[in-house]
Amino acid sequence: MFANLSDHRKGLLLTTFGGLVLSMDIPLIRLSSGEVWSVLSARSLATVVVALAALFLIRRVTGSVRGVLPGWLGILVGFFYGLTTISFILAVYYTTAANVVFIIALNPMFTALLSWIFLKERPALSTFVTMAVMILGVGLIVGDGMEGGHLLGDALSVLASFSIACAITISRAYRRDMGFASLLAAILPAAVGLYHVAPSGFSIDNPGWILLDGGVLMPLSFWCLATGTRFLSAPEVAMFYLLETILAPIWVWLIFAEAPTNMTLAGGAILILALAAHSLWQARVKARAALATQDLAHCK
Repeated sequence: MFANLSDHRKGLLLTTFGGLVLSMDIPLIRLSSGEVWSVLSARSLATVVVALAALFLIRRVTGSVRGVLPGWLGILVGFFYGLTTISFILAVYYTTAANVVFIIALNPMFTALLSWIFLKERPALSTFVTMAVMILGVGLIVGDGMEGGHLLGDALSVLASFSIACAITISRAYRRDMGFASLLAAILPAAVGLYHVAPSGFSIDNPGWILLDGGVLMPLSFWCLATGTRFLSAPEVAMFYLLETILAPIWVWLIFAEAPTNMTLAGGAILILALAAHSLWQARVKARAALATQDLAHCK
């Protein structure tokens, strides 16, 4: 059934599922009640083990893994995915969950700019307007973070957002399956985490949660979102990371009763409304263009 879908619908299904699964990341990190470097290394090691096991099975079934490995450029993509993981996990410990996910909502803006610079895909005027509004929203969140002592965590969130935008843009330019690049990229954060953990050992009160996160949910999410770049434009894929922006604060509020500050809510509302308005406008423009194309075909 999946094979009969158009490429665009395949991309939408993959990225929607990936974004929904990704929204559980922060709650599971918090539920594990672990020290930051222990969580980083355990989560990443679980992802690496799953990726290697999947490659082993593919090799046994097909006789080769060449078709699923992304090539040398995948190393660069993997570096940015690894950097995203490191900065994201650290940000979770240095600022509030809402701040992290709202600031990461800058991802589509960064992706649009990088696509314009490197892929020559010039954003529409509506995209520039949306970017300006988003900067205002993030400014409110970061300003509130400076007063609350969360500036480092907010800065790490910006770095995570930019890194994932770099990974998405390169993946889109290369137009190959980068699913395993995103999974094997966990080697980098695993190594960084183990370096800090080695002297004292792991410290995680509830390791089951972080193993579920790194061994099941993150491989599914990363693979779906990374593979989505084969079927959708880079800015479109970036939009689906925003499902975490909307849902993660809700899960954290329900589980931990951690309510965002009024300024964070205001900035987050600006971000979400700006992106929603932009998406609706783009859908309307595409519908008009499709209708115009049909009319032109009828006239001929």
